[in-house]
Amino acid sequence: MLSQKLHEALNAQINAELWSAYLYLSMSVDAEAKGLKGIANWFYVQFREEQDHARILMNYLLSREGRVSLQPIEAVRTEWASPLEMFQDTLKHEKEVTAMIDNLVAIAAEDHDYASSNMLVWFVNEQVEEEEAAREKIQACEAVEGNKFGLYMLDKEMAARTYTLAAQLASSNE
Repeated sequence: MLSQKLHEALNAQINAELWSAYLYLSMSVDAEAKGLKGIANWFYVQFREEQDHARILMNYLLSREGRVSLQPIEAVRTEWASPLEMFQDTLKHEKEVTAMIDNLVAIAAEDHDYASSNMLVWFVNEQVEEEEAAREKIQACEAVEGNKFGLYMLDKEMAARTYTLAAQLASSNE
């Protein structure tokens, strides 16, 4: 059984993951409105990932006889000056999510909750990947700053990003 503290923190994380999804959907819509369909795709895939992260946590909470408590989603920003600014905000946000995941890990360790600790390892690793991806996109945007052809090529590259629910959920069981 989960401690009350961990139960509440997992529910807060579920809400944070859904807010993250909403943020990335907003970035996707803004990029598409600016004609950057590849970058819009990259953020749309990110949106779907965050929804699934919330679902993984919901499934876990339910499997431990917890109760999922969905809360209102706070408003998100709706416009960015450039793809670079979007990815800078992405990195900042992912660092905040990392801190929240680290807090969950600390609570689970404090509770000697080995099942939760084990489940959270996947999220710890996922956050390393999330921050690395954002840093790579920042570097790419900086490399093409002011170069319309470079932005065009970067946009085309990001259009190739795909995501499948099955792969995400399968990797969460590792």
